[in-house]
Amino acid sequence: MNTTVQSETELSSVNSILMAIGQAPINRIFQKNIDGDFDYVNPEVAFVHSLLLEVNSDVQNEGWVFNREDHFPLTPQENGEINVPENVLRMDVYENDVYRTTDLVKRKGKLYDKLNHTYKFDPKRAIYFNIVWKWEYEELPSVFKRYITLRASGRAATQLVTNPQLVQLLATQEAQARAACMEYECNQGDHTFFGNPDGTSYRSYQPYRTLAR
Repeated sequence: MNTTVQSETELSSVNSILMAIGQAPINRIFQKNIDGDFDYVNPEVAFVHSLLLEVNSDVQNEGWVFNREDHFPLTPQENGEINVPENVLRMDVYENDVYRTTDLVKRKGKLYDKLNHTYKFDPKRAIYFNIVWKWEYEELPSVFKRYITLRASGRAATQLVTNPQLVQLLATQEAQARAACMEYECNQGDHTFFGNPDGTSYRSYQPYRTLAR
């Protein structure tokens, strides 16, 4: 018996959306045209796939444990400029809420210092950021792919199908899927009220230690 787990892909998610609105599934999203380029197989698939990509960006932009990274260094090049990676959705200087000595923004694909009005930084000094990355769809945790698929299904039903009952059903499923994402976030995030800094550890009081004395 084959026990291989099939990962959800953009194609399978597009098919889930299509079937949610009563359309037949497809076996490919793109097809090659006479010029050798790739086009969508039909306008409806193009619309559904665009919805999936939009929702994917919206969900990842919220910043979750799987795509949020704190204290990430970006080092200037020899000319002092810092290029911002293309898959960065949001970024802010690490602990800038405490030490407000910088005001950096992205301009023309590079970091710009609004305080000193320059693109140039010290080439020998890395700057640390809290970054929200955008990852490829296939790399997302399964609970988030399911949530994105259901959220996109709701949008597709709202815009393509005049069926309030279907929209309500998909909204209920979407809410359940988001709850699963929040559970994943809480379990994987190891969040604490004390806000321990990176590279440190804290263990709360254990009642059994009193009994073991």
